[in-house]
Amino acid sequence: MTRTLALQAGLGIASGTAGLIVLLRPSVARRLLRVKASEPATYALRIGGMMLVALGLFLTGFALAFASATRSTL
Repeated sequence: MTRTLALQAGLGIASGTAGLIVLLRPSVARRLLRVKASEPATYALRIGGMMLVALGLFLTGFALAFASATRSTL
């Protein structure tokens, strides 16, 4: 795996982890962002958390798929 793919996978893992924290614990993210506790804020944080998880899956999945595809052709 090249440095670029390792960086991409690392960013994907970090994004996915942050997304899971925001998705599962919106109260923690709300305190960090200093947002008032309200139902719309909770929904927005959960949507944002899911988007970060999707970004993590996308980046990490493509990095691993590319690394395994280039390894099998060599």
